[in-house]
Amino acid sequence: MRPPLRAVAVLAATAVLITGCGSGDDWSRPHAKPSAVGTLGPGFVHPTTRPTPEATVTPQPGSWNGVHPSKHYRVVLLTTGDDAPTKAVVAAVGDWAEDEEVDLRTVVAKDDQDLVPSITQAIDMRPDLIVSAGNNLVDPLALVTASHLAQQFLVVGAELAEPTHNVTAVDWSGASFRGEGLGMSSTYDPASFTAERCADAIRAGVAAVLNDLTGIVVWLG
Repeated sequence: MRPPLRAVAVLAATAVLITGCGSGDDWSRPHAKPSAVGTLGPGFVHPTTRPTPEATVTPQPGSWNGVHPSKHYRVVLLTTGDDAPTKAVVAAVGDWAEDEEVDLRTVVAKDDQDLVPSITQAIDMRPDLIVSAGNNLVDPLALVTASHLAQQFLVVGAELAEPTHNVTAVDWSGASFRGEGLGMSSTYDPASFTAERCADAIRAGVAAVLNDLTGIVVWLG
C-alpha cells in the first residue's frame, strides 16, 4: 500500500493562458470526437492482449509514428516550472502540435498555490487531451483526475502512482517521477530529457490515447 496522498490546498489563483498553434477556433462550437488517423505499427502492444489498467507497455521504437490526430484536435498543455526537463517537454509538445496542425493552448501554473486551479482551468476548457509537463503537477493531478473521468490526461516524463483509466503516462529510464511522497527515482537523470526522447514521448503517448490504450504507462526504455 502506497502512502496516502497529502491534501493539497486549493487557493484561488489565475493561470496564465497562452494561445498557441491551431486554427484560432474559440472552442465554443460543437466538436466531433477525435480519432486516430493511421494505425499503430507492430510491437506497440501485444497483438492479442489488451493492457490491463496501470500496466506498463514497452512499444517497439517508432511503432507510434503511423498514428496522427484527426483534424482540429484540441490540446491543452498544462505546465509549471522552468527546469530544463520541463522546458524540453514543453518544446516537444509545441513542435508536435505545429507538425500535426493541432489546436494547442497552454495553461501555466505560476506557483504551488496555482497548481490545482490551473488544472481546473484546463479541464474547464474541455479539450480532447490535457498534456502535463512538470513534476510539481503530479500530486495535484492525482487529486483531481479521478473526479473528471471523461477528460483524458497525458503525463510526459512522470506518472501518477495510482492512475485512473483517463490518465496515461510516458516514461523512460531517467524519468518516472511519481509523487505521493515517494521521492525522486534513484535513476532520475535530467539529461535524459533530450529533444528526441521528448518528441518520441509525446507522439507515443498521443498514439496510445487515440487508440483507447489509456490508464497505462508507456515505457520508452
